[in-house]
Amino acid sequence: MWLLGIITVRLCEEYDKMPFSYAILENTASISFHTRFMSMQIRPYGDTANDGVVQLSFTLPLPLGTQAREAARCYAMLMGMPNPLVAHAESVDTNYSFFVIYGACSHTIDPQQIAVDELAHGELDFYEINELIEKTLGHRVTVIGAAIESDAHTVGIDAIFNAKGFAGNYGLERFPAFRALNLGAQVSCEALLRRAVSEQAEAILVSQVVTQKNVHIHNLTKLIELAEAEGVRDRYLFIVGGPRISHAFAKELGYDAGFGPGSTATTVASYIAQELVARKLEG
Repeated sequence: MWLLGIITVRLCEEYDKMPFSYAILENTASISFHTRFMSMQIRPYGDTANDGVVQLSFTLPLPLGTQAREAARCYAMLMGMPNPLVAHAESVDTNYSFFVIYGACSHTIDPQQIAVDELAHGELDFYEINELIEKTLGHRVTVIGAAIESDAHTVGIDAIFNAKGFAGNYGLERFPAFRALNLGAQVSCEALLRRAVSEQAEAILVSQVVTQKNVHIHNLTKLIELAEAEGVRDRYLFIVGGPRISHAFAKELGYDAGFGPGSTATTVASYIAQELVARKLEG
């Protein structure tokens, strides 16, 4: 611990001698030379290409003062910002301070080396979805959804289900091909599965907005384990959405699909329609 403290102090002392603008120019020149030979190594765009300039914010458990400001600056250095500027600082409680940091990152990333697990299904429009279900499945698809367990936030599930939808995209209730049942918030996993059985649902949509202390992982895992224990896991499409959800993460938890921030009812409906059709054709 003492060694880390010495390193941090030395970092701070060295970069105190370097003007902020010079540090950015030096780093930009370095990365420009580097990208000449490795063109896919990139950094964030601030004022110019690959200057690495970013803005980030965080809270430290320290009362606001000169020590807290310097701690925030040194912490940003350890995150790969050689000469950060504390652009804003304010007290959020007696022993907590909030900071906004501005500076240039030293790290680069090659996007070609990133593997993304994403849905292979394309997005259909409102009419294509209804037509696909009507012609191929021949019946309305019952979709049931809820914000499960302790999560009392319905903004996500409502945006997907409500007829008026969100941002110009109709919700599932507006689609003639769907029978959409929104159970609302704080629905237990047990109650959700019972309702899915009684309504003869084909897809279960789960929303998790609350993520403090990873409570969403506990809730989502509970639902899948309960479905497996009751022998109904393969009976439904299990879909989850939320601010900290990705398709890859959802798959890890045992779900068929995951939708993160910015997802619309049309995106979800396209997946449900195409996946159910694909499963029917597979027999």
